[in-house]
Amino acid sequence: MKNIFYIITLSLLVWSCEDVIDVEVPNAAPKLVIDASLNWFDGTAGNEQNIILTLSAPYFNTEVPPANNATVTVTDTNNNTFVFTEDGTTGIYRTSNFIPEIDETYTLTILYAGETYTGTETLKSTVPVNSIEQNNDGGFTGDEIEIKAFYTDPANIDNYYFFEIQNPSLITPEFEAYKDEFVDGNEIFAFYSDEDLQAGDEIVIRNYGVTERFYEFMFLLLQQTETDGGPFQTQPATVRGNCINITNPDNFPLGYFRVSQAFEIIYTVE
Repeated sequence: MKNIFYIITLSLLVWSCEDVIDVEVPNAAPKLVIDASLNWFDGTAGNEQNIILTLSAPYFNTEVPPANNATVTVTDTNNNTFVFTEDGTTGIYRTSNFIPEIDETYTLTILYAGETYTGTETLKSTVPVNSIEQNNDGGFTGDEIEIKAFYTDPANIDNYYFFEIQNPSLITPEFEAYKDEFVDGNEIFAFYSDEDLQAGDEIVIRNYGVTERFYEFMFLLLQQTETDGGPFQTQPATVRGNCINITNPDNFPLGYFRVSQAFEIIYTVE
C-alpha cells in the first residue's frame, strides 16, 4: 500500500511541473516570394505557364498568404511580351501564349504594392532519363529501396541539372542539383532512396536543364535545409535568388525565376 502511495505522489509531482511555454518568434515585414518556374516539358508546346506569388509569413502560420493584384509580364529578346493574369485571388498568375526557345533569354517583371521586381534567366536544355535501376537492399541497414535514374551528359558543354522526384508517401518532392564537372560526356545517374517506398508505388522523376547560377542557388539552399539543427536553427546566410527590387533594393524578394527544358518519367517500383 505504501508503494502505491509513493507512485501516485510521484505522478502528481511530474504532472504539476508541466507548464505551457509560449515561444516568441520575431516577426519581420512580409516579403514577396517569387515561384516563377517556366518549364517546357518534352512533347508539349510549352505555351501554358504559371507563376506563383506569395508573401512570407510568421513561422507558426498555417496558411501562406497570396500576393494579389500584381502585374506580371515576361519578355524575350525578340520583343515578345507574355502577360500573366491572376486566377481569381489565388496568387497564381497564368499565361497561355508563352513561346519557349532553347538558349533564349527572358526577363520577368513584377509590379506589386508600388514596387517593381525584375529577374533575367536563360532557357537551358536538358536530356531525358535513359533507364532506371532499382536496388531493394540499399540503405545503411539494407532495407531501403534505391533508385538510380541514368542519363547521358552531352560532351564538351557545361551542363547543370535539377531533379525533382515525387514520392506518393511524401507531402513535398525531393530535390537534387547536379553538374557535369567531373563526368562530362558520360552516362551518369541521379540517386534517390526512401525506406517507405513499396512495390507498386509510382514515383515521378523530372529532369530540368538549369543555368550555373540556379545550380549554385539550389546547392546552397539544399545544404541549409539538410542541416540537423532543428527548425529554429539560424541559417548561415539568406540565400538570394536572381530577382531584385529595383524600387527599394533593401526590400529584396525571396525565390527564383527559372526557365527550363524538362523531361518527365513515371516509374513503378518493382
